[in-house]
Amino acid sequence: MKVVRPLILAMAIAGAFFYFTTWRSNSAGELHSTNWLSRPDQVEITEAAQGETLDGEEQNNISVYKKNIPSVVNVTSRAMTFDFFYGLVPQEGQGSGFVIDKEGHILTNYHVIADARQVEVTMHNRKKYKATVVGTDPSHDLAVIQIKAPELVPAVLGDSRNLQVGQKVYAIGNPFGLAGTMTRGIVSSIRPVREPNGAMIDEAIQTDAAINPGNSGGPLMNWHGEVIGINTMILSNSNQSAGIGFAIPINTAKAVLNDLMTLGRVKRPALGVRTVPVSPELADEIGLPVDFGLLIIGVVPGSSADQAGLRAGSERAYLGNIPIMLGGDLIVAIDGQKIQDQDDLTQMMNNHRAGDTVKVTIYRNKKKMEVDVSLGEARQQV
Repeated sequence: MKVVRPLILAMAIAGAFFYFTTWRSNSAGELHSTNWLSRPDQVEITEAAQGETLDGEEQNNISVYKKNIPSVVNVTSRAMTFDFFYGLVPQEGQGSGFVIDKEGHILTNYHVIADARQVEVTMHNRKKYKATVVGTDPSHDLAVIQIKAPELVPAVLGDSRNLQVGQKVYAIGNPFGLAGTMTRGIVSSIRPVREPNGAMIDEAIQTDAAINPGNSGGPLMNWHGEVIGINTMILSNSNQSAGIGFAIPINTAKAVLNDLMTLGRVKRPALGVRTVPVSPELADEIGLPVDFGLLIIGVVPGSSADQAGLRAGSERAYLGNIPIMLGGDLIVAIDGQKIQDQDDLTQMMNNHRAGDTVKVTIYRNKKKMEVDVSLGEARQQV
């Protein structure tokens, strides 16, 4: 009896504890477990309003993308290189390009297809086509390839003149092989830039639109969706976008497209002269009438400059340790545009084709003159 009574008391205490801590709380709170979690009959969440409209900027972004994505292609080039043991091994590179006509011509960078034995193009719909290299212009890092494909959608080529810093731009390409990617930014600057292969871009379009490996050859567009440049290089220590990318102005490409597509090369124009830039110090030392321009020290026999009557110097002198000839014509302008150094002359030639006639302003014996010169091909340059 003494054992049963403590046992009954213990059971009563345990039952009371269970009643107040578990069964009663479950019944009152309608809990179905021994923890604090509940399982409601219906989940209620906060949802966004239906039919939320896009703002004007978003609509324009989408419009530019939809307009141009059918024109942008992925360019894969395959070349052969030597491994460590001097064995031939295949090497593959990727870039971008864009269709410029319904005949299947595609504009891209020269460095995308340089030394390629095989070029393949992948369209936005994943269809693949073998491509043929039609023409190359290494000095401008441009190339035209061609495919045979139905229902091609050419890109609209715009005008890269008078671009303003701050204009919105869009880049579409295949960075790191990710097809059909669009990024957005602004024109950050217009400046001359030299590419790693030595090609000089006279008025490169600098942009902060993200450009990465694989974007090369793809279009840079204005807010209308017109192509104003060809994305070509980035400035970065990590080989990834650091907000400084460059594009070749589309006008540079348009100026040579006819030669690339009909001749396979560019008939680069040239005056056919050798020159030295004139500094204020040199002008003062030799008594020139102005303190800028290019002094002609040599004329190629039979060249356009020779036929137009431009003259080189005949008085030997030294510029440092370099022998030069003084007394020649001093070029100060072409077609009314001031020429101060060799870069100005190169840019002027890039804006013309062989056969064009330009008006060259010179000083001869301190007398200002204008001479019409029919430009020859660059191979005449010395």
